[in-house]
Amino acid sequence: MSAHSWFSVGTWGIVVGHVAPEAFEGGTIALVQEGDSITIDAMKLLIQLSVGEAELALRKAAWVQPEPRYTKGLLGKFVKMVGTASKGAVTG
Repeated sequence: MSAHSWFSVGTWGIVVGHVAPEAFEGGTIALVQEGDSITIDAMKLLIQLSVGEAELALRKAAWVQPEPRYTKGLLGKFVKMVGTASKGAVTG
C-alpha cells in the first residue's frame, strides 16, 4: 500500500485510483467479487457496486479481516496509524 497513486502518462480513458484503508477494514470495496457489475459515471462523480443489500450483508458476515503484511518498521507504523487518503493519509 502506498500513500499516493501514480498513473503512467500512457494511461487513457477513465482511470480510477482509490487509496484508503477501507478494504482492509471491511468496507464495501472489500466485498467486491469477480464478475460484480460496477458503474462508473465521471459526470455524476459516481462509482456504484450493483449488488443487492442482502448479498452484501451475506458477504459482510463471511468477511474476515486479513492479517497485516507489515507489523514492524515504517510500514508497520503506516498500517497501524494512517488515515484515509481523502483526509490526507496522515499518521498521528
